[in-house]
Amino acid sequence: MRPVRRGDSPQATDFDDYRRALPELVYRLGCYCSYCERRIVTMLAVEHIEAQNNVPLLEGRWTNFLLACVNCNSTKKDKLVDLSLLLFPDRDNTLWALNYQPDGTITPSAAAIANGLNVAALDTLELTGLNVPVRVTLDENGKQVALDRASQRMEAFGEALTMKLVIDKAPSNPDLRWMAVRAAVAHGFFSIWMEVFQGDPQMRNALIDAFPGTRASGCFDTNGDPVSPAPNPDGLAGGGKI
Repeated sequence: MRPVRRGDSPQATDFDDYRRALPELVYRLGCYCSYCERRIVTMLAVEHIEAQNNVPLLEGRWTNFLLACVNCNSTKKDKLVDLSLLLFPDRDNTLWALNYQPDGTITPSAAAIANGLNVAALDTLELTGLNVPVRVTLDENGKQVALDRASQRMEAFGEALTMKLVIDKAPSNPDLRWMAVRAAVAHGFFSIWMEVFQGDPQMRNALIDAFPGTRASGCFDTNGDPVSPAPNPDGLAGGGKI
């Protein structure tokens, strides 16, 4: 999950219709699911961190909003959320807490385990179904089609690795780096690109700056490496666990 900061509410009161917050959230966070990180051009929804059916008073609260795709939103649905026991990208350094693998799986990171947050990381993945394994779907020619989130993470990993191989052959070529950043922005999966470009501060900083709301989270240093614990600049409840 990409750490983000949504900033102050664009209005002084709660939203009478939470859907009206969508344009401002997209402007500040980009057209990406806050959980699976896919770029979603249509059908991106205002997602309630604490479900509106569980906590009606927070239905229109700006600090209770993130963005979610249909898959993550429908999986999370009305599940009870304890902010002290889960990791959220608007208040924790979720990139530092999770490892993204070439096979599409996501696992708790060594940092999460070392900080006693292994269960929190696993429960966070369970909350939105990001722990669901790859579903093998073949077309009529027997070629696998990436229809599920895990398969799409595999595709993104392959694309990021391909771009890294190209850049490694001409590391001083700024056009290649620009193309890689544009590819990442076009498809999403920020955490996967950050994983692939470990050890390349120039590329990591370019990615952080290219995705809206990421630099503002304060979760990265000048080398593009994660800062822990997350500074949680807006003082959100349960934040700064990692």
